[in-house]
Amino acid sequence: MSQEQIDILQRALKREKEARRAAEKILEDKSRELYILSEELKVTNSKLEASVSEKTSQLAGVFENIIDAYLVMDLGGNVLKMNDAACELFGYNILEETLNVTSLIYKEDVAYAFESFSELIEKGRFSNYTARVYTKNKGVRWVQINASLIFDANEKPIAAQGIIRDITDQKKFDDKLIESENRLSTLILNLDSAVLLEDENRNIVLTNAKFCEIFKIPVSPELLKGQDCSNAAEESKILFKDPKLFINTINRILHEKKQVIGTELTMADGTILELDFIPILKGGTYKGHLWTYRDISLNRKYSKSLEAQKEKYSSIIANMNLGLVEVDNDDKILMVNQSFCEMSGYDEDELIGQIGGKLFPIAEDENIIERENKKRLNGTSNSYEINVKDKQGTPKNWLISGAPNYNLDGEVIGSIGIHLDITELKNLEKQKEKILEKLEKSNNELYEYAHIVSHDLKSPLRSINALVSWIKMDNEGKFDDPTLQNLKLIEDTLEIMENLISNILEYSSAGSETAASKEVDLNTTMEDLHRLLFVPEHISINILKKLPVVKGDPTKFQQLFQNLMSNAIKFCDKDNGIVEIDVVEEPSFYQFSVRDNGIGIDKKFHDRIFKIFHSLNKSKESTGIGLSIVKKIVDLYEGNIWLESELGEGTTFFFTIKKQ
Repeated sequence: MSQEQIDILQRALKREKEARRAAEKILEDKSRELYILSEELKVTNSKLEASVSEKTSQLAGVFENIIDAYLVMDLGGNVLKMNDAACELFGYNILEETLNVTSLIYKEDVAYAFESFSELIEKGRFSNYTARVYTKNKGVRWVQINASLIFDANEKPIAAQGIIRDITDQKKFDDKLIESENRLSTLILNLDSAVLLEDENRNIVLTNAKFCEIFKIPVSPELLKGQDCSNAAEESKILFKDPKLFINTINRILHEKKQVIGTELTMADGTILELDFIPILKGGTYKGHLWTYRDISLNRKYSKSLEAQKEKYSSIIANMNLGLVEVDNDDKILMVNQSFCEMSGYDEDELIGQIGGKLFPIAEDENIIERENKKRLNGTSNSYEINVKDKQGTPKNWLISGAPNYNLDGEVIGSIGIHLDITELKNLEKQKEKILEKLEKSNNELYEYAHIVSHDLKSPLRSINALVSWIKMDNEGKFDDPTLQNLKLIEDTLEIMENLISNILEYSSAGSETAASKEVDLNTTMEDLHRLLFVPEHISINILKKLPVVKGDPTKFQQLFQNLMSNAIKFCDKDNGIVEIDVVEEPSFYQFSVRDNGIGIDKKFHDRIFKIFHSLNKSKESTGIGLSIVKKIVDLYEGNIWLESELGEGTTFFFTIKKQ
C-alpha cells in the first residue's frame, strides 16, 4: 500500500469516527430532551380526566415550539395533535383534515411498524425506531421516533405520543460514509500489496487476501479480525531465508514505533518483500500501526536485467565504429563515445560543453545544423550530410542520423546523433563520376568509330559486288555453269558480309539511348511492323490484348519486337503458323510475351542464344546477332528476358520492361 493510500484510509477512518461521535452526541441530547418531555407528559397525564382532546389541549404549550416533530394519536392510529414541525414534515394540516398514521407508513416497512407498535403497547414506550415514511405528496423521508403511551387517572392507556426527527440528510450521509468504507475496504482487500492493520494491543483490525497468501495463512481475511498478533513474527519466521534477521527487524520496528519505508526481506523461496511500517497516532497517543508488504521480486529481476542491458549497450556504444553525440536543446555537447573522438580528432574533455554546430561544420553548412536541430525540437528524426573539418583541419564528410531525446514526461530535452565518416565513400563517388564521364566519352567515340568502320567496310563490298555484276554482264553466255556458280557464291558471301556489318552497327547502338525518351504507343509500333515485315499467308499474327504506352526510344522498341517476330516467322515449319503477342501489367513493370508454334529450341541452347554471333540456324539471313540486340534493349530498360520452348512445339519469349 502506498503512502497516499494509507493517508486516504486514515482520513476516511477519522471522518467516520467524527461523524459517529457527532451523531451519538445529537442522539444523547435528544434522548435527554425526550426523557424530560416524557416526565413532563407523565405529570400532565395525571391531569387528564375527560377526553384525550382535553388532555392534549393542555399539552399544546409544552410541545408547540420544539424543533422536532411532535404527534399525538389515539390507539387506533388517528392523529389527534401535531405541532408545526410535524405539519411541515408530513405536509398535513391536522386542523383541516383527518389523518391516520397507517397512511404514513412506507409500504416495505409495514411489518416493522406493527412490530414496533406492539412493543409500544406492551412496554409503554420504544426508542430510536428508524424507518421510512410518506409525506402528503408521496415523498419519502427517513425518520427516527421515540414514543410513549398516555394514561388516564386509572393508569389505563388512552393515547400515544411521539417525537419524530427527520434524519433523511443524516441517512444519506451515513449511506455515503458506508459506501466509502466499503470501497476502501474492497480496495484494501484486493490490493496486490499485503496489508495488516493492528490496534495498540496488536489485535488485527483489518487485513487482506494478499497478506494471507504471502504468509501462508489458510483462512479468509475476515476470520482474522480481532486475532492477537503478538506471536505472529515468531510463527512466520520459518518462511524467511534468515529467520533471525526477520525477527530482529520486526521487534526493532515495534520497539521504535517510527515510520519505516522500503525495508527489504528475502523469503525462503527467493521472494523479495519490501516492508513499510506506519504508526497511527491520535493526539499524540499511539493507537496502532499499519504494515504493508510488496512482492518486488520481479522488479529486482527487471532492475538487474536493465543494469546488465545498460552495461552491454554502454560497451557497444563506447566501441562501435559510429560516432555517437548527445546534445541538449541548445546544441551543447553532453556526451560522446570513443569513435566520435577518433573521427573528430578531439579528446572527450575538449568536446563536452562545446556547441556542436559551431565547432565542426565548414561555414556554408552551419545553417544545415541549425535547420535540422529545429526539426528535432519538434520531435522529427532526420538524416543529412555535412562537410566538416577535424581538429587538424582536414576536410571530412559526415552522414548524420539524428533523433530527439525525451525525458520521462515526454518533453524534448535534446537530441542524439549517430555520425558516419563517409569521406572515403565520397572520394570513391567522385572517382566513379570521372570514370563514367570517361566511359561515356569512350562509348561515344566507339559508336562514331563503328559508323565510320561500317561505312568503310561496306564501300569495298559494294565495289566487289558491282565488279562481279559487270563481269557477268560482259561475259554473258561465255561462262560455264561452275564459273557462274562460283560467281553466285561470291554474291551471296558479299550479301552476308553486308548484313553482318549492318547488324554489328545495330548491336553497338542497341544498349544506349540514341534518341530523346518519349511516350511510345506499342499498338502503333505493331501497326508499323505489320507493314514492314513480310508475313506469309499461312502465318497469322495475333495481338491478344491492347498493348500499353511505354516511355523510351521508339526505334529501340521497334527493334525489340521486330527481331522476336522475325524469328517467329522465319522458323515456322507448320502449315498454319501462329505468332501471338500478349502483355501482363504488374505494379512496377510490364511483362510481354511473343509465342510461336514453330520448330522450337532445344533446352541445351536456352542459355546461349542471347550471346552475339550464336545462331542455331546457319543461313545468310541469320547472323546470330538479333537476339543479342533484343537482350541489350531489355537490359537498357531494366528488364529481364527468358524463354520457354519444346522442340517441334514452338517457343515463347518472355521479357519485362520497367515502368518509367
